[in-house]
Amino acid sequence: MIAGSLGSLGNCSGEDPDSPFSIYQIHESIFLPNNTLVTLCKSQQSGKVGPTLASNAHSLTHSSSKAQEKPSSSLQAMPLPPSSSSQRSPTKMLERVLSSRRYAPYADESAAENDAVADESKTKKHLPISFFTTRITNYLTRTGPVWPCLLVLAFVLLLIFSLIFNSRRFVCVSPYDPVSRTGFFGFDGLESDFGSLGVPWCKSKHGKAVEWTTKDLIKGLEMFVPIYETRPIKNNMYGMGFDHSFGLWFIAQWLKPDLMIESGAFKGHSTWVLRQAMPDTPIITLTPKHPGKFLKKGPAYVDGNCTYFTGKDFVDFGNVDWGKVMKKHGITDLSRVLIFFDDHQNELKRVKQALKAGFRHIIFEDNYDTGTGDHYSLRQICDQSYIRGGGHSCFKDSDEARIRSKRKKFWEKAVDIEELCGAGEAWWGVRGNMHDNFTKSSKKISYSEHFQNSRFVESILDVYWEVPPVAGPSLTHQTRYDPARAVIPIVEDGRYGLFNRLGLTRLDTSVFNGYTQMVYLEISKQ
Repeated sequence: MIAGSLGSLGNCSGEDPDSPFSIYQIHESIFLPNNTLVTLCKSQQSGKVGPTLASNAHSLTHSSSKAQEKPSSSLQAMPLPPSSSSQRSPTKMLERVLSSRRYAPYADESAAENDAVADESKTKKHLPISFFTTRITNYLTRTGPVWPCLLVLAFVLLLIFSLIFNSRRFVCVSPYDPVSRTGFFGFDGLESDFGSLGVPWCKSKHGKAVEWTTKDLIKGLEMFVPIYETRPIKNNMYGMGFDHSFGLWFIAQWLKPDLMIESGAFKGHSTWVLRQAMPDTPIITLTPKHPGKFLKKGPAYVDGNCTYFTGKDFVDFGNVDWGKVMKKHGITDLSRVLIFFDDHQNELKRVKQALKAGFRHIIFEDNYDTGTGDHYSLRQICDQSYIRGGGHSCFKDSDEARIRSKRKKFWEKAVDIEELCGAGEAWWGVRGNMHDNFTKSSKKISYSEHFQNSRFVESILDVYWEVPPVAGPSLTHQTRYDPARAVIPIVEDGRYGLFNRLGLTRLDTSVFNGYTQMVYLEISKQ
């Protein structure tokens, strides 16, 4: 509202219908946004108010500054020249003015529509940040101590929904890299840790895979846990732990062979596992020392339906006349025979011997990773640069070297670059060596020989399958094998509910420390 000098822009004149000789005074002046001046004139005689419009009001700034210097009363005493506009339509003009004041900031509706978008964008663009912070502060001030309680409630709800939808529990986790190994709020760092350093997987001729699935393995675990709790050898130190015991039992039960052969029995635990899988199937055991000899010092297992080649009768697997043995047991289809090796011999040698005899289904218990173990394993043979997850760099400042050095501090079987690489940057096998017979025999091999060994295995292989760990380390509390070089477990980290339902919580944690990548092979038909 501008008073004072606006009198020079708008005039009040005309006759009062009730008092034709009355004098008008400026009652109120309004300057509209389209530079139109509206002056409300009041009759001194009757008190009626009527409008008059004054356009061409272009010197608003100048006039308003003068209005601050002169008192508004001087305008009210100013004589008003006659004006015919207010006389002709005072009521219509008044409605227009009042309408303008109440609603639209523009006297002309079309002008308002044309400038709406531009004005709105300017308003949004130039809103200061303090506008929003002030409003938030005012709101929090009004709510008082309620808003901190709301924040706490929101956090609690987020926590509950995270646990429900991601099935995560508070679990004990290995100290390696707490950030990446967190299983909280649905971030599967524990799961993603598996295989992060690569898992070399032997290629098969036709890309054939095993018939069973993870669901089959979980169902098998549910059946096997109660069986395992009845094992005669509770503390099978230096023998198979739970992971490999389950793997052997599951494969034997799935294949349902007509004859099972094991090379290396120790106290007889593996014989007991095979018997639980196939109660009526005959077993042939080749082992230097009869398991019964261990009964004098502690628990052992001797099977009544097993043919033992032990002591003076011991014969190495490669020297057995298998044609004669098969005929004695009435076996005509060698694809119905399952071979289990736990004798710590060169696995390439054993594959060639089994192939020569005509056997097709083989399990190796100790499938040692590159740089570890006392014999040349399938895992070592298939660790090649052209295979996904295979090959290594001996460069000490490489990413692999830094990661291995870090993991070595937390996993007993982890291998750093210093241990992995031998003279001439030889990383294959064990520092360029092909071990055999509990490391009693060892031979240096070139990378070219190592490469040819891999190509040979691929040429006769139909299936290569490593038994996965039963559960993640946060559940089993194992500290030996490095998950970065292992496949994803059957029961993943964080799935405590499943781990508990399967009965695995009833087992001592020490039984989960013997995982060494047990592998099943199916040799192609020759």
